[in-house]
Amino acid sequence: MLFLPLVEEDEENICLPLVITVVSRYWGLDLPFSEAKEIAKKYPNIRGSIMIEGIELAERHGLASLILNSTIKELKKTVDMGIPPIVILPGIQDTVQHASIISGYDEVEKTIMHYFPHPDTVGAIPEQKFDQQWAEDGRLMLLVAPPDILSKVNPENKEMERSNRLCFISERLRLQRKLEDAINVLKKAIEISKNNSTTLCLLGGMLNDQNSPDAVQYYQKSIEYNKQCYLAYRGLGNYYLKIKDYPNAEMYYSKAIEINPNRFGPIYKNRGLARLEQNKKTAAKEDFKTYLIQMPNASDRNNILEAIKEL
Repeated sequence: MLFLPLVEEDEENICLPLVITVVSRYWGLDLPFSEAKEIAKKYPNIRGSIMIEGIELAERHGLASLILNSTIKELKKTVDMGIPPIVILPGIQDTVQHASIISGYDEVEKTIMHYFPHPDTVGAIPEQKFDQQWAEDGRLMLLVAPPDILSKVNPENKEMERSNRLCFISERLRLQRKLEDAINVLKKAIEISKNNSTTLCLLGGMLNDQNSPDAVQYYQKSIEYNKQCYLAYRGLGNYYLKIKDYPNAEMYYSKAIEINPNRFGPIYKNRGLARLEQNKKTAAKEDFKTYLIQMPNASDRNNILEAIKEL
């Protein structure tokens, strides 16, 4: 078990995610919050965290980083080396993803331990359940550590590591509304590593935002390399809903829900709309109900309740 420092949640900033602050302090480095606040001015009205900004802030102050696709075995090995790994996991309600620090594991109980920013609190998840959730986003593992310590980690696939980093850079460009630049960065990432499911899914998403039918081939390629890629199935559902191909929209939403029924509440509303357009009123009604259970504070709650009443 790694003993990680307690960090208050109000110390988080969109450009300095809590996980980066915790890991940096674990290594004895207190990153300047003022610098993160200054960078954040470039991102007005942005929710969540911009991980690459936090990574680069840590690098500017002496740490190094790797962004890897990993396995449970390698995750445990990293913990045994004294390096706290950051993993990308599914979000809940309307949060697509979240980052978590792994503080340890229990071989007897077969659990993976997560860091919580509260005294004497550790989150334990059954290893199999953790791995299923981790697989949805390609088992991404982010390591931030002093260069001499990180040099002991030898990535098996250095091209994939470079490709992964470009994924994070492309997300920053997208948030800066530089969509063409973001797309070009992702295409470069695919040239570096053609089987990077995360890159393919991200490119599919950005093309989908432009209503380009090319989105479909990238989502499908992403699924080819990661059968558990929830976001690719959801993206295909969104694409087909937009072009009013309701049977395909329903099919792909259903495949995403089969992978993880609790990941993203709004997917039930979308599948409900696709079903309603096919006159599947009973199934649509159940989807709208599930949407409200998972999203109790949804801004369109009254409209959905009215729709349920009419079905």
